[in-house]
Amino acid sequence: MGGKQEAIIRERKHIRLKGYDYSQPGEYVVTICTRGREHLFGEIVDGVMNVNANGTTALECWNQLPAHFPNVEIDEFVVMPNHIHGILRILDNPHRDVQLNIPAKTYHSQISPKAGSLAVIIRTFKAAVTTACRKNGSEGFGWQSGFYEHIIRDDRSLARIRDYIASNPHQWICDVENPDRHEEHGLDRWLRISKSKDGPPSRKI
Repeated sequence: MGGKQEAIIRERKHIRLKGYDYSQPGEYVVTICTRGREHLFGEIVDGVMNVNANGTTALECWNQLPAHFPNVEIDEFVVMPNHIHGILRILDNPHRDVQLNIPAKTYHSQISPKAGSLAVIIRTFKAAVTTACRKNGSEGFGWQSGFYEHIIRDDRSLARIRDYIASNPHQWICDVENPDRHEEHGLDRWLRISKSKDGPPSRKI
């Protein structure tokens, strides 16, 4: 892995907020990258994302999330050559403290991701896409470990991130996940700076 790509990974790495309950109601924007930043979902030509079969699979699996997680609503989403961006909303879930038949407040329930939490939702999405892509002939398909997230705290941030995602293919030349980017996109810079200011989301759904 080259030095430029390593710098990109360090720049985008986002540690989960210590003590924050990612199963509580709130809105999040997530970025999930392919392994090695490989272009596994298609290519961008003249500002238009031309998705391949893998990209179509990722879109279909994202759209199916609410069917598997009743406490989830999906929002803006885009498939890029080597990553996806998506906004999802976690609604109140009265059973979020129980997972895999493990009683709440046991040691394992405290160290394991909670049912309906952001981590479980994204893990399920990634597994579904991987299984389908490999079944359809893309045996080498794989994701980068983990994912990036940002807590959306107000309507202004939500509108700005929606616009960023919708216009992402047009901004590929300065996308932080593009190893050949020319400059940093304004929202990428804003998200990076705002990491230190993250707190519980102000928008309760």
